[in-house]
Amino acid sequence: MKINNLKINGFGKIENKEINLKDGINIIYGENESGKSTILKFITSMFFGLTKNKNGGTIPENEKYTPWKAEEFSGKISYELDNNESFEVFRDFNKKNPKIFNKNLEDISKQFNIDKTKGNEFFYEQIGIEEDIFISSVITKQSEVILNEKEQNALIQKISNTLGTGEDNISYLNIVGKLKKKLNDEVGSANTKERPINIIESRINSLNIEKNELNEYQANKFYTDSKINSLKEEIKIKQKELENLRKANIEKEKTKDYQNKISINKEILNNIQYEINENINNKEKYIIEENKKISLSNIFIIIAIIALVIISLTIFKIAILKIISPILLILYIAYILLKLNKKKNENHNIKLKHKELENKIEVLKKNKENKCIEIENLEREYNNKLAQIKKEYNVLNLDNLIEEIDNKQAEINSESLKLHTIEIDYNNIILKLEKLVNIEEELDNLKEEKKELEQKRNNIKRTLEYLEIAYNKMKEQITPKFTEELSKAIEEISDEKYKKVQVNTEGRIIVETDSGEYIDAENLSIGTIDQLYLSLRISATKEITKENMPLILDEAFAYYDEKRLENILKYLSKKYKEKQTIIFTCTKREIESLSRMNMKYNLIEL
Repeated sequence: MKINNLKINGFGKIENKEINLKDGINIIYGENESGKSTILKFITSMFFGLTKNKNGGTIPENEKYTPWKAEEFSGKISYELDNNESFEVFRDFNKKNPKIFNKNLEDISKQFNIDKTKGNEFFYEQIGIEEDIFISSVITKQSEVILNEKEQNALIQKISNTLGTGEDNISYLNIVGKLKKKLNDEVGSANTKERPINIIESRINSLNIEKNELNEYQANKFYTDSKINSLKEEIKIKQKELENLRKANIEKEKTKDYQNKISINKEILNNIQYEINENINNKEKYIIEENKKISLSNIFIIIAIIALVIISLTIFKIAILKIISPILLILYIAYILLKLNKKKNENHNIKLKHKELENKIEVLKKNKENKCIEIENLEREYNNKLAQIKKEYNVLNLDNLIEEIDNKQAEINSESLKLHTIEIDYNNIILKLEKLVNIEEELDNLKEEKKELEQKRNNIKRTLEYLEIAYNKMKEQITPKFTEELSKAIEEISDEKYKKVQVNTEGRIIVETDSGEYIDAENLSIGTIDQLYLSLRISATKEITKENMPLILDEAFAYYDEKRLENILKYLSKKYKEKQTIIFTCTKREIESLSRMNMKYNLIEL
């Protein structure tokens, strides 16, 4: 792969800038603060985009590189792959995704995967490496190759890491240690305490005990539910019965009109009967008395006359008495006759009176009969009304309604009190069951967390297993290839002063000198270690991608002496003549060295 053209419309301090790059060595020269680092960032941003993250800085990347003056925050990059396919990418940095065009200038942006976070992944699909790998392998900065004595051991470790794992910032032993520490700290085991999985298991056990205790309330709930429903139904029935009793009582109260009418009519009937009886008694008494009186008078008169006549005829000898006696008898008889005549007249009047009384009695009897019928009708209506009330309100007895109402209300009050007591118990059960629900939810969450931790533990263990396999495989396959490439590179760069680089079983880098002596890389000079590391980075680019990637060096030789600089430039020109090399520099040393050695290069001055 090679980069042909950069067109910067606006990016950081740079605007309206176009840079043409060629095969071989390209020198981008500019004084400090002229924008070299900005151009380098532009290249990576065109391929991978800018993020809104700070990435260790104080402000987000997209804000950091927002143009100072230019209105457009955009640019274009043209590049060509090893298969001769060429592409142009235009990116507006205010938008997430770029536009990708093929050599026919057809928009092929939709042919590539669009990641929600990273955006269009066209470059990853074409090259096969992500941004961090691109930056750590294709691009080499001054800060990555120039170290002071205190950092020497760290650089040696980087080289060892690269030889052992393929990444300069990854140490197999460190990874293993960190993974085991991660397993211990973030998961835990049966032998640990107060680790996440120990805490979760302890909490699960505690919750299970509490859950078993609360499960009893579940059975109580069903029983209490049934009891409450039963009581409510009973109260509902009794309230209906009470309502019927009250309605029946109201309707019964309305029948008092019938009772009053019946009572009044019975009283009238009694008065009629009394009046009838009085008239009958008066009539009979009068007749009896009159008949009795007449009869006694006649007997008395007869006896008196007979006695007088007998006495006068037998006892008295005196003539006058004999004369007087018959006269008296005649007179008395005359009196009797007069009396009888008077009596006759009185009897006639009595008969009239009797007739009048009989008529009056007949009228009274007729009134009595009518009143009886009226009373009978009233009683029938009254009884029908009572029967209707009994039927309508399902009441068997209307005689003691008030008492039944009181009793029924007392039953309802008693049932309601019982219901209230049970409902209080039920509410306590519900609170317990709510706690049970919370416990079950927490248990589910904890079990899920435990499952995730166990999965995490399994993943870490598998990672450790795979890492060991990969490490051994890398040691067997990749590391020998790296050390061979590295040995060749360091031999050429150091003028054959150092010929062979190897990593021993302890992970330490051993270098063979031109005299055949093996020395620890830590004993080399800082400059030599810098050369060693740069050689490793150059060699590593061959292994990271299917493409023959450009080599981008940013002030990588600032601390090289003239001899080392010439050696590295020769090496790059000879070894990587088919690889594009882009060197960012603030001095003319690289230009002068290349000119002195009559080597071709493309110069871009900022």
